[in-house]
Amino acid sequence: MHHKLLSPSPTRPVRPSRLAFFDLDETLLSGKSMIDFLCNAPESLWTPGKEGAPGPGRTRGQAGLEKLADLSRRGADRAEMNRAYYQLYAGVALSSLRAAGQAWYTDFTSRPEPYVSAGVAALAEHRRAGHTVVLVSGSAHPFVDPAAEALHAELALCTELEVDDKGLLTGRVTRTMIGADKARAVTELRERHGLAAEDCFAYGDHASDLAMLRAVGTAIVVGEDPVLLRHARQEGWSVLPGTAGHGRGDVGPAADVESDHCLHE
Repeated sequence: MHHKLLSPSPTRPVRPSRLAFFDLDETLLSGKSMIDFLCNAPESLWTPGKEGAPGPGRTRGQAGLEKLADLSRRGADRAEMNRAYYQLYAGVALSSLRAAGQAWYTDFTSRPEPYVSAGVAALAEHRRAGHTVVLVSGSAHPFVDPAAEALHAELALCTELEVDDKGLLTGRVTRTMIGADKARAVTELRERHGLAAEDCFAYGDHASDLAMLRAVGTAIVVGEDPVLLRHARQEGWSVLPGTAGHGRGDVGPAADVESDHCLHE
């Protein structure tokens, strides 16, 4: 799977002059997309009788969560957990996972307070200023793309999944988007467009976002992660509350002409 470029507004410039990078989970969405999806994934997603089927009275989702919890107890890092997570979908059709991901997002956003209010408000402000919004996430396209479309992000940089010639997921990851991977992806994208770090913004909520935040000119911390708060104090970064809210606000079409609006660079 390649980075997905969503259909931009025809009024947007082809070459961006500002890039605003947003982590997804607990920066824009109030939950963790991968875990929430697994908790609610339909059993029909998997073929009955395939290897890894759970015992009586347990769903694939429950079995997967138990496996991940065991890895966590044994000290697995986030990259290892990420790879183990996607192994759970080996043999699942990519088209089925995409459809299930869209259904999950529709359900998730119908619940009370599905978004991080300050994060979504910041995204809307960037769009009004004419900036190009990019989501950067350890989740994969089936979970990220529905959010990117709903929030009008132009690009989603996320974990890439290997697919065989029959359209089935192999369970392997071809590119992770955790920690330093995010910083590399952000840097590659801005350099491809001939932009300096000072032309870019980044928002993150977890210590694993630190490398990405350091890779841009303007870093904003969302929430109360102690590692990020310490760096925010040292570097003079802004901090936004991680409070969940009811709606995604006004994240409609971007401005025809770029302006700084109320954004401080």
